[in-house]
Amino acid sequence: MGTKAKKALKKNLKRAHANKPSAGADFLPLEGGPGRKIPEQKLPENTSSVLYVGRIPHGFYEKEMEGYFGQFGTIKRLRIARNKRTGKSRHFGFMEFESPEVAKIVADTMHNYLLFEHLLQVYLVPPEHVHPKLWRGFNYRFKPLDSVQIERERHDKERTLEEHKKLVENIMKRDKSRRKRIEAAGIDYECPEIVGNIQPASKKIKFED
Repeated sequence: MGTKAKKALKKNLKRAHANKPSAGADFLPLEGGPGRKIPEQKLPENTSSVLYVGRIPHGFYEKEMEGYFGQFGTIKRLRIARNKRTGKSRHFGFMEFESPEVAKIVADTMHNYLLFEHLLQVYLVPPEHVHPKLWRGFNYRFKPLDSVQIERERHDKERTLEEHKKLVENIMKRDKSRRKRIEAAGIDYECPEIVGNIQPASKKIKFED
């Protein structure tokens, strides 16, 4: 080996030794310089104690949910989304536990759990995604509407003369449509005449067949 070749070999060995990564380095440098240690990244701690519960089956409401999920831990607040007009469940709601650890266990255990032919959907809601008005009126228990009483009051209310006329017109219109359907079906039937007697004094309608 010539002198020039020996010098070039020594020079390359010195350069390789200088670029050797330091002890404990996780990766080699791209172009020169010592290797760097990547700092350990800690996983964020779970601080969420609010759960979203979806696909809630019919009949599984506040009282039933408190009794069932209360087995895991203390429930601070619970709310089921309901229709504002009828009060019927919209089949999803929210729960808040006292302990974030308990909430995490509930989310892991009850997600996709089969209950009354429904697969529950249970997710943790991050604190920054919890709406500030979420728990407004959470302890309100909706009283079911008495549809029969509402319809009775609507039917028996006192009506004006114009309302009576409109009511009679609608009845006559429906009777005319019914006669046409009977005739189109080829049925030989003579429908009795409907006579509307409007009495403004008593505000009642009397129908005679």
